[in-house]
Amino acid sequence: MTSTDQDRWRRVKDRLRTELGDDVFTSWFGRMELESVDKHVIRLSVPTRFLRNWIQSHYSERVLARWQEEEPDTMRLELTVRSATIRLPTVKCKVPDLPLPQRNAREGSGNADLRASVPYLSVHEALGGSPLDPRLTFETFIVGRSNTLAHAAAKQVAMSRHGEPLMFNPLYVHAGVGLGKTHLLQAITWAGNTAGDRKMLYLTAERFMYGFVSALRSQTTLAFKEAVRAIDVLVIDDLQFLQGRSTQAEFCHTLNTLIDAGRQVVIASDRPPADLESLDDRVRSRLAGGLVVEIGSLGEDLRLEILKSRVGAARMHHPGFEVPAPVLSFIAKSVTHNGRDLEGAVNRLLANNKLTGQPVTLEMAEREMRDLIRPAEPKRVRIEDIQRIVARQYNVSRADLLSSRRTANVVRPRQVAMYLAKVLTLRSLPEIGRRFGGRDHTTVLHAVRKIEHLAGNDSAFAEEIEALKRQLQD
Repeated sequence: MTSTDQDRWRRVKDRLRTELGDDVFTSWFGRMELESVDKHVIRLSVPTRFLRNWIQSHYSERVLARWQEEEPDTMRLELTVRSATIRLPTVKCKVPDLPLPQRNAREGSGNADLRASVPYLSVHEALGGSPLDPRLTFETFIVGRSNTLAHAAAKQVAMSRHGEPLMFNPLYVHAGVGLGKTHLLQAITWAGNTAGDRKMLYLTAERFMYGFVSALRSQTTLAFKEAVRAIDVLVIDDLQFLQGRSTQAEFCHTLNTLIDAGRQVVIASDRPPADLESLDDRVRSRLAGGLVVEIGSLGEDLRLEILKSRVGAARMHHPGFEVPAPVLSFIAKSVTHNGRDLEGAVNRLLANNKLTGQPVTLEMAEREMRDLIRPAEPKRVRIEDIQRIVARQYNVSRADLLSSRRTANVVRPRQVAMYLAKVLTLRSLPEIGRRFGGRDHTTVLHAVRKIEHLAGNDSAFAEEIEALKRQLQD
């Protein structure tokens, strides 16, 4: 695979982002990687089977068509699941007794005990847990201004002991791609199970869905429910991918059962609870009732520390690998989007150094980082921000905007907020209506047309709208 192929892939992703919108692109294509390019075949990979199946069903023809615009001779697209699992068979931890459902429903509904001295990873997998990467621990997590609160909350959850009152429940962490959500959730699981006095289970949303659907098919749903609800700390990653009405209902029941029983729940997603439109209102309300903490974008100082950490880790296996300080500084300034890009940057330098025998130089870094240096993305505006800023601008409350009040001093700000939600977010008219007190989409459409008409005939009002847009986008 050449740098030309990477340049083509970058242009394909840019077109997909433009066509589908930032939210859809990030959800389905944010973790897709180019694996190889043969004469007539392009091979891409994603981290989960769920992503692969969904993209194959809904987007494979579109992706292939965009690649064929770059390379017309390509005939086929292959999409695979890459594995992030790393086994550590020598690591053994004290494991508490764990109740497991019987594999065969005809054998009865009793439980089997797994005793201490069994490696933790085996117990975790027996419970249906998602693979854990032993690199993702608190010791390898780099703390900076953008993630201090999330790290502190995660560590508090991990260090709590059985029977102690829970400080945050649920703990809900949200952030963009590659900013450390999964690292923190897996660190909680590793640390909690090492302590050994609580039963912990880490699941991706995909794995939760797979377990529940498999239990439905095998008529062992009761065993599935008992196993999950016997967990002391349930950790769910990538909640935004939770699909299906029955699966969401089961997740809602599990969430309520665990929280009401004083069990800890930790969840990560790429957006705050209020923005998970596909989830039931009761679930989003329950999620918002705990500690909701955001991991912000990585500052330059934090990016530099992450790079130093990655280089140090690489040097453990390749002692001669050296990256000069000016090169690290250049990458920290230029590669700004997420930690995965930073890790990819270090891997490229390492590959060049080892395969060519050439020392790492600034010229090498500039050549290899071209496709990782992306233009800054516009700030993602949330409907909550729009409601808050519009309410403050017009001296009304956010509750007024969501209410059924029809007085003039409330109707106009409400219409302005609906208009801004339509032009500054990717939300549909029905979604916007629901977020404004459950209104019909025709009400939103009327508000948008009304504000467009007023702004077109009143320059002062038009400038007022533009000022609100700038305030929201800054």
